[in-house]
Amino acid sequence: MNAKKAVIAAVIVFLGFWMFTDPNGLANAASAGAQQSWSLAQQLFTAIIDFVNALT
Repeated sequence: MNAKKAVIAAVIVFLGFWMFTDPNGLANAASAGAQQSWSLAQQLFTAIIDFVNALT
């Protein structure tokens, strides 16, 4: 359990450091990640719709 807390703390410290040293880079990375997540969600739901349509 302590290792999990240590990893979470390290990630928070890393993101905080990144936010103060390169805020534009962090914003660009977050934006790109959100765009990629949205694209993957669209592909998933399109595949589910196609599958359900194929069943009928």
